[in-house]
Amino acid sequence: MTDGDIIAKLEETTKDAARRQQDTLRAILERNAGVRYLQPHLRGYPALPDAATFRRAVPLSCYDDYADHVFRMADGDDDDDQPFLSVDSLVCFFYSSGTSSMKPKMIPYFDSVPSKAISFLAHQGSAAILRRLFPPRPSVDKFLWFMYAGNIMETKGGYKAMAASAFPFQGDKSNLSHFLPMSVSPKGVILGLDLQQQMYCHLLCGLRKFNLVDGIRAPYAAGLIRAIYLLESKWKQLCEDLECGYPSLEISDDSMRDSVIEVLCGPQPELAKQKYGAIYSKIKYYAGEIPVLGGDYFASECCVGINLDILQPPELTRFTLLPTAAYFEFLPFDMNKMSVSSEETVDVSSVEVGKMYEMVVTTYRGLYRYRLGDIVKVVGFYNSTPQVEFVTRAPNHPGEVITEGNLISAIKSFQQVLRSEEENLQESVLVLRRCCSSLEDAFGDIYKIMKARGEVGPMLLYIVKPGSFDKVLQVAIENGAPASQYKPPKIIRNHKVVDLLEASAVVMIKI
Repeated sequence: MTDGDIIAKLEETTKDAARRQQDTLRAILERNAGVRYLQPHLRGYPALPDAATFRRAVPLSCYDDYADHVFRMADGDDDDDQPFLSVDSLVCFFYSSGTSSMKPKMIPYFDSVPSKAISFLAHQGSAAILRRLFPPRPSVDKFLWFMYAGNIMETKGGYKAMAASAFPFQGDKSNLSHFLPMSVSPKGVILGLDLQQQMYCHLLCGLRKFNLVDGIRAPYAAGLIRAIYLLESKWKQLCEDLECGYPSLEISDDSMRDSVIEVLCGPQPELAKQKYGAIYSKIKYYAGEIPVLGGDYFASECCVGINLDILQPPELTRFTLLPTAAYFEFLPFDMNKMSVSSEETVDVSSVEVGKMYEMVVTTYRGLYRYRLGDIVKVVGFYNSTPQVEFVTRAPNHPGEVITEGNLISAIKSFQQVLRSEEENLQESVLVLRRCCSSLEDAFGDIYKIMKARGEVGPMLLYIVKPGSFDKVLQVAIENGAPASQYKPPKIIRNHKVVDLLEASAVVMIKI
């Protein structure tokens, strides 16, 4: 299909969303209504219940409702005569990011033809939108792509477990042949096992092939920021590596070293001089006028929505739901109480613009009325399909009252106040104490009300040693979180990580 055909097909899926949602649920149930998870709930109902009956009969679910059986499946213990979640064959498991708990969930990935079709359309549609805005140039056609696909585990039952973003690199050669030509980094770097070494080698390959790079990509913005920090700290070593034609001895992975040596093509003294003189002086302005593009709403559980206007800044990014990707429901969410206001869901035709909802999905791959854990705000419709903004992760308890937007606003305000106090930073602790009021002011009205009631304790501000959050990343990876999907947690629920950060504190201020 041409890009025009792909975009036209995406456009078509957003029309008559209510009917397409009914068709999607019917297709899911035609395939999986007989699985053991659904049978106790659907027994006594027609073979193919309608949406209203399905929602009435099948309870809302969360990961804990599936966890025990997911672990049995991972151990190779599933009944082929009556499978638990899906009649399709199990291919592998995808790890969630594990952002808050540092312990990722394992999401089973079944060989579902309809799901693969919509996933293909979503990813190809995203690429087509990018190419429409930024037409490819024949001589400059590669990405500096911070991809980490080598952290693959194998379960007791012989199934692979990985980040969803790593899956294309683990399949057949046709998948690899599609992705590798777009990257300046070779296969040996992408499939490496050490995050820091991979990141360094990605940068080195990007500097060597800078004249071919048309864009920089990372699954999450946090991964790009880590790479920039590494560039800031290692730029001299990178230039030396270009000059001698070999990667640093710190790169101990032989396969990675050999593949990078091929990319470097021998010593590059002139290129090294150019970079040595330019990198550090330009690094603070590395983006300049280069557009920073938003991503799509793809979860480990399913594709949720696509970003049709990738030029919008993050705070204005809206995702158009994909009505054929899953059956979507919405739990009304009360921001004043930071909890769902009703256990009764509404469908795509009943959501209201301006209202908040927790996302619920029924997927082709064995999740039924599954609470995704994301709070979204409906901001409009594209054709008849809802468009949503991501607001925050669903809180585990009422004390988690600060949204991602609150946090970003608070940090911006705090930075502005600190700049105004720059001359007084020798009295740093006193200055920080004065500045902390600006943080609390930005946390929102709910926080202030709960603080006044005594339901939230005093705010504690910790200044931690450099590198402390790198240790948090390491803990997440050691617990199985995929390096490519790691996002710095806004809320930390893992007590060991809290202890780690508190132990790294150099200053603690209580407000």
